[in-house]
Amino acid sequence: MPMHMKGPLAALDRWQPDRCSIALALDVIGTRSAVLLLREAFYGTTRFDGFVRRVGITEAVAAKRLKELVEAGVLEKRPYREPGARTRYEYVLTEMGEALLPVIVALMQWGDTYLRDDGPLQVVSAQTGEPVSVRIAPSGTESLGPEGLEVRINRGAGTS
Repeated sequence: MPMHMKGPLAALDRWQPDRCSIALALDVIGTRSAVLLLREAFYGTTRFDGFVRRVGITEAVAAKRLKELVEAGVLEKRPYREPGARTRYEYVLTEMGEALLPVIVALMQWGDTYLRDDGPLQVVSAQTGEPVSVRIAPSGTESLGPEGLEVRINRGAGTS
């Protein structure tokens, strides 16, 4: 079932999703390599060679995607220097990048549910050990499906 479209949005043939936030987000993280680099950043990978090795991409692709993620504000480059070596850079999630955690976990859990019998990894609460899940719900209530959601025009949104 689809979400409920309200007001002028109900007539889908009369409007276009201009300035779509989903399209803007995909401009930043919409490649396989970008999402896998983010996965690795959440797992704790920070160094260039670690990203290349763990994601299984070429150095050129890793360099390009990491640069794009830094320019977008998702990752931050921080200098580090090991004794006797030149200064190098590590890549660390920013607040903007950390906000993508539900997206990464949701993709993982969707893949576990629909693309394989059982995933090799499970995300659990560090405090209780209980599995966690990504869901859409008002605080303290059950999860909502698409039929329990409405899409409205955000009157407070700018026009740019």
